[in-house]
Amino acid sequence: MYFSIKDSLRQAVEAASGGKNTVLYNQYGQPIVVVIVPMFRLQDIDESWPSDPHPAFIVNDEVKKEIYIGKYQAVIENGRALSLPGRDPAVYVNFDTALNACAANGPGFHLMSNAEWAGIALWCWKNNLMPKGNNYAGTDVDEKTKFGRETYTWKRSTDWNGRAYGHDGTDYLLVGRVATGSGPPSWSHDGTPDGIYDLNGNVYEWVSGMRLDDGEIQIIPDNNAATNPDQSTGSANWKAVLQNGNLVAPGTSSTLKVDGETATPSGIRINTAVANRTTDSNYLSKAFESLGAASGVTVPDRLKHLALYPAGAGLGGDYMYARNNGERLPRRGGYWPTGAHAGVFHLHLLHVRSYSDNYIGFRVAYA
Repeated sequence: MYFSIKDSLRQAVEAASGGKNTVLYNQYGQPIVVVIVPMFRLQDIDESWPSDPHPAFIVNDEVKKEIYIGKYQAVIENGRALSLPGRDPAVYVNFDTALNACAANGPGFHLMSNAEWAGIALWCWKNNLMPKGNNYAGTDVDEKTKFGRETYTWKRSTDWNGRAYGHDGTDYLLVGRVATGSGPPSWSHDGTPDGIYDLNGNVYEWVSGMRLDDGEIQIIPDNNAATNPDQSTGSANWKAVLQNGNLVAPGTSSTLKVDGETATPSGIRINTAVANRTTDSNYLSKAFESLGAASGVTVPDRLKHLALYPAGAGLGGDYMYARNNGERLPRRGGYWPTGAHAGVFHLHLLHVRSYSDNYIGFRVAYA
């Protein structure tokens, strides 16, 4: 009977979505609602790129015909990451906790990787389907008539955006987090109820397989992060990137790095040296679409494939933030007050792996 109930739920989800969604079960029988993402090739995004599969579909040299992305931002039950609708997303989660909660589901389950996030972002861009979301206290800054269902009240001493719904005698009350998948279809990656929800705003999402280390851009090749390899600070799995796109050992001469455009750190550029180092009290920021490189530095397509460098125009106001001192782990998407700077190309590289807060969550995936 237990297995027939599981099969019935899976069949119902698949039927309702026309086969675009399904339900996977972890090794403890808990359901994880996912969106099935069929394999596409780099050339499908840009005709000048090769016909190779996007890196999101290459795991330990094996090409996957599809990957499975959590339809909803994760919740944690009994230490395991689940994807379920109508829940308050898990927050106060640091990078390693997110990694472990996803891996705890069993083989194949993992923290959504940067390669997977990038693949979906590029697909959205190519198909003119840049998703909206909860980036303006319960609504989207460009679509203020549609809302998600509040799960966390954001209290402020001022009416932050003129849309407070109450005052408790001390603070104005605004919408903070909203329930997973409770927004309109425009908040999904394909603009339909069958898509991946909340990639823009609500809570930031840790992603795996990428980091900055003293400004050096480091990745775990392809989508090998999906196998839950060692991603600790000293892991040998991290690789740096040369201007020709080749991967080399971290610390190799002339690898690509994140640098400040001026001596007083402000705008971001890609360089082969860090001339302008940040501290913990300052940071670099720039619209992702306008990110450039230092004179004489060539940025390889590999970084574009991983949404670490713009592939073209039309990326909206999505922003990139970074510090180039120490190890910095990536978060994507933005959160409820990020406004026009939020979106699928938003990249946040300010914090260390142990950082957590009430606006930082994650998403589970399977490959």
